[in-house]
Amino acid sequence: MGNRRFRFGPAGKPIDLKGDLLEAPVFLKKIGLDAMEYEAVRGVNISESKAKEFGKIAEENDVLLSMHAPYYINLSAQQKDTIEKSKERLLDAIRASEWMKSYVVVFHPGYYLDWGVKKAVELVIEALKDVREEANSKGWKYTWLGPETTGKKKQVGSIDDTIEICRNVEKCRPVVDWAHLYARSLGMSIKSKDEVVKIIDTIEKELGNESVHPLHTHFSKIEYNSGGEKEHHTLDENEFGPEFGIVCEAYKETGIEAVIISESPILERDAIKMKNICKE
Repeated sequence: MGNRRFRFGPAGKPIDLKGDLLEAPVFLKKIGLDAMEYEAVRGVNISESKAKEFGKIAEENDVLLSMHAPYYINLSAQQKDTIEKSKERLLDAIRASEWMKSYVVVFHPGYYLDWGVKKAVELVIEALKDVREEANSKGWKYTWLGPETTGKKKQVGSIDDTIEICRNVEKCRPVVDWAHLYARSLGMSIKSKDEVVKIIDTIEKELGNESVHPLHTHFSKIEYNSGGEKEHHTLDENEFGPEFGIVCEAYKETGIEAVIISESPILERDAIKMKNICKE
């Protein structure tokens, strides 16, 4: 983690970088950012040699890497085949994450479907235990599993879900997407610093100090409809929530370390803006 309390960076290749992915860490360092989430959301398509090179350059420039696994993962599916394919996609992501020394693989766990919350979460846990066992057998022990809080009400991914998953799976840490929590609650939560503090305290109490050193988080403004998340927006679009200021205040008050990944449409530009808000 290095000695920085808060790290900021984009979800994916910076929009203002015209060159290759390998130039991203130098570019980010130059503009004052020190984290990046590699996006493998459409599938893991990076070669071993390129991943290792990318990881090396990131390390040299003090850019902490994480990875977002493919979107098409559903570990609580009704078809066994879908679960098996989801586990394979997650293992592909872990392998590439190990190559580039990304510290966590972020993923959306699945859907409640007709199972209901408890059964859906149990299915996710069962599948992840298999994934972790397989990863360990291949010697992939660097990368954490990071079930993310999700933006739609029908998705597995409340704070309680992610804590329950990580309580039962080794080397697992919740990834908190504040925009998603705001959207899945239809704007009813993530409205005050105290609420954010309470969430952070709960994670730390349930999963230990390591889960918040650092706490891996995503942020942007977000638009929602009756089912939850609709689309991500920039920080300047004031008609949308939540507010980054309350999140940063909560980080400061709880004394945690945090990685803050910008999922705004303007990626690193808003990451810089968040860094500046957090300084004030």
